[in-house]
Amino acid sequence: MTAAVVTVDPEDRSQTDLNPHPSSGLTSDHFLQEPTPDDSTDLMRPRFLISDLCASLESYLPPSQISEVYRAYLFSAEAHHGQQRKSGEPYIYHPIAVARILAEMRMDYKCLMAAILHDVLEDTDMPKDELARQFDDEIAELVDGVSKLTQIDFKSRAEAQAASFRKMMLAMTRDIRVILIKLADRLHNMRTLGVMAPDKRRRISRETLEIYAPIANRLGINSVRLELEELGFRHQWPWRYLVLERAVCRARQNQRELVANVEVVIRQRLREEAIDGEVSGREKHLYSIYLKMQQKTRAFDDVVDVFAFRVVVDRVDTCYRVLGQVHNLYKPVPGRFKDYIAIPKSNGYQSLHTVLFGPQGAPIEVQIRTRDMQRIAESGIAAHWLYKDFGQRGASGGATALANAWLQDLLEMQRDSGDSQEFLEHVKIDLFPDEVYVFTPKGRIMVLPKEATVVDFAYAIHSDVGNTCVAARIDRRLAPLRSALRSGQTVEIINVPGAKPNAAWLNFVVTGKARANIRGYLKNLQHQEAEALGRRMLNAELAGFGLNIDSIGEVAIEAQAKKVGFSNAGQLFADIGLGNRLPLLVARSLAGADADTSEQTSLQTTEHGGSRRLAIRGTEGMVVHFARCCRPIPGDQITGLFSSGKGIVVHRCECRNLGEFQTKRDKWLEVEWAEDLKAEFATEIRVEAGNRPGALATIAAAIAEQGSNIENVQSREKDGITTTLDFTINVKGRRHLALIMRRLRQIPLVLRIGRLAR
Repeated sequence: MTAAVVTVDPEDRSQTDLNPHPSSGLTSDHFLQEPTPDDSTDLMRPRFLISDLCASLESYLPPSQISEVYRAYLFSAEAHHGQQRKSGEPYIYHPIAVARILAEMRMDYKCLMAAILHDVLEDTDMPKDELARQFDDEIAELVDGVSKLTQIDFKSRAEAQAASFRKMMLAMTRDIRVILIKLADRLHNMRTLGVMAPDKRRRISRETLEIYAPIANRLGINSVRLELEELGFRHQWPWRYLVLERAVCRARQNQRELVANVEVVIRQRLREEAIDGEVSGREKHLYSIYLKMQQKTRAFDDVVDVFAFRVVVDRVDTCYRVLGQVHNLYKPVPGRFKDYIAIPKSNGYQSLHTVLFGPQGAPIEVQIRTRDMQRIAESGIAAHWLYKDFGQRGASGGATALANAWLQDLLEMQRDSGDSQEFLEHVKIDLFPDEVYVFTPKGRIMVLPKEATVVDFAYAIHSDVGNTCVAARIDRRLAPLRSALRSGQTVEIINVPGAKPNAAWLNFVVTGKARANIRGYLKNLQHQEAEALGRRMLNAELAGFGLNIDSIGEVAIEAQAKKVGFSNAGQLFADIGLGNRLPLLVARSLAGADADTSEQTSLQTTEHGGSRRLAIRGTEGMVVHFARCCRPIPGDQITGLFSSGKGIVVHRCECRNLGEFQTKRDKWLEVEWAEDLKAEFATEIRVEAGNRPGALATIAAAIAEQGSNIENVQSREKDGITTTLDFTINVKGRRHLALIMRRLRQIPLVLRIGRLAR
């Protein structure tokens, strides 16, 4: 009996519709076509079998643990029996290959078992509890962390993939091995991506370059990051890859003699100084060359004509001795020295970097590091992996501590994110490779993304510091919160108890942690404001029945809230305040009105004569908005419109835009201005004046004399004789506006003045 064969498309499972990578900006005719790269070599590679994997594990695992890995293989092979990959090979080849990649990192046996089993929950009918019964809860949790969500219906593919990504990242915060398995899974998928359709190759490559390669970089796993970038570049832009590959090959042939001479000179100097070090030429990777050409708009020759060398020694103090010797051999380029040993990168990377004037004026890049630093640079958090000693190993302790700090930031970001797509956005923002290094007043080094601001710095210290910051001192001088930071600066945050985040901060912060905290605070603030407004709106409608919230009682309102699907009365009030639920319907239900009354009749809020108008104070925050088309101010006749998710939008009754809502009278709400208003409101006026020098300054001074602040002004010349000025000003009401307009009419230059209504 022949078993049915099921073709599984594992690469397609991991696609996400993300924003496309920015255009390269290159104009070469070579880049006008995108051919398919020849991936026949992928299909011709010898397969790595379970026997090969077990043989490789003998170098660092005891026989009992290797037997457990083999048992996981037998279980996975049975579960995937009859399934094939897109290439036509048995599906089990893929899990073995993923385990092989992790074995090269010397991962523990349970991680290898989970790698072999990583698709069982997702691609077979095997339940998680059965997997836990066959192995243990630890392995089942690892496998579940890598598996995508398949039991929930999502509105879009992007939402489903973002939710699966969020699930995986949260699992990673509990066990870092989850992301290591996922990176190995993605790496093997990228190695065999040639069998996929071109559009799928580009989608998967884009996701790899935007998410998974940066994650590998964030964890310091340089070897995985480089291969993901090269494969992603190759499949995302195959023709660009091919053009650069050929150009680099030609350039390296021409440079071979010069590189060999520099290596000989450096080795000779180290021998003279009795320094034991390994010197090697370091080839630049195609993707890094492409990015430099794209981002810095530099020509190919300017990027490739840089010779790169690496010197690996035994101790840290020897690194600085080597630095002195290479600076003695060749003159250093000013401003191009970086000490990542004293100040490591955010992923634990340590090395000395310097650029020298080489033979014939050719620039030479030299990296100097110890052997331990070299291992960390290649493997990052996976260096010399022993899971039971996680976080306590000397060699990888720095990378581990920094990775743990990042994981804590991820937990905080997910707590403050509204949904999975927003969380994905925050994580992508947080994966910037360029960094600045600044200091706290006590000398603590803070590593931040390039162009980070004072607010980003404050949130990097602690969420409470960010939430209450009001100003800062940079190198002991007062500086605004939006100031961009530069490496070497000392930053002191000035906090005030009771201060709150400002929505305007979202316009300039760059870190995911700061953005998530600010958005989380604003959402909570909006909920509080919506709850207060909803309570007032419901009270206004209950007045028509001779009732109020206090007379009805909290118990009855709680029961009504639970009846419509909320856990408490506060959520019901907030839903009303956000415009998602009409207060009259809730009031009728609480008052015991006939439940069979038609919805159309019940929606006529303005016809319910007993209800009182809702008083608008102007201090309701984010749940009451004043229409920009008519800019209502106290003294105007106003009406309100429900806007789902936002609350109430207040218009002037004569606003032309109300016409489109004539057929939606259920959206209307009777409102009025509250008494003793203290808030100020924005309105717009248009002034036509003679085109004379100083006209704008004269008019602006007159407005300021009347106690009004100018938010914005737009000027345009009408006919060379007159100019039109549109001012957005803050006023207390119509009377205040009338005083301002009367004062402006007294200026001889002013020809006409009127209030704008768009």
